Amino acid sequence: MEKLKKLIKKIWSKEVIFYLIFGVLTTLVNIVVSYVLKSFCHMEGNLASTIGIITSILFAYFTNRKWVFISQANTAKAKLIEFGKFMLGRAFTMVIEIVGVFLLNNVIHSFYGIFSDNIAYLINKVLITIIVIILNFFISKFFAFKKVVNVKN
Repeated sequence: MEKLKKLIKKIWSKEVIFYLIFGVLTTLVNIVVSYVLKSFCHMEGNLASTIGIITSILFAYFTNRKWVFISQANTAKAKLIEFGKFMLGRAFTMVIEIVGVFLLNNVIHSFYGIFSDNIAYLINKVLITIIVIILNFFISKFFAFKKVVNVKN
């Protein structure tokens, strides 16, 4: 039982809690920007969605950089490299999401025989989204915002 408590305490760190909070806010940014552009600016839906996604990814970068992973990049070059790594990680997980949803909907879909196509799609989308969120956390933590250890000789 003590090991379980330690594991839970390690998993539910300040970093993870902030990641979840800003993840929810990132999702809200995406939805609100897309909705406002479509509904009030009368922008075409796909374009509004694309701008919403880009805006939310930028929001995620800056919030993750400052409050979640507390970036130590302090030069323009280091910040640019960090930003590039973050965007590369997000591009990678976007491909994972696209391929994962495709595979689940077109290959494994038959396992959901009791559900309608829409419900099966929703289940698949939620499963892949959870995987993508977890991957994004680890990519951000260990690749994009990796702590730099300075070794002095």
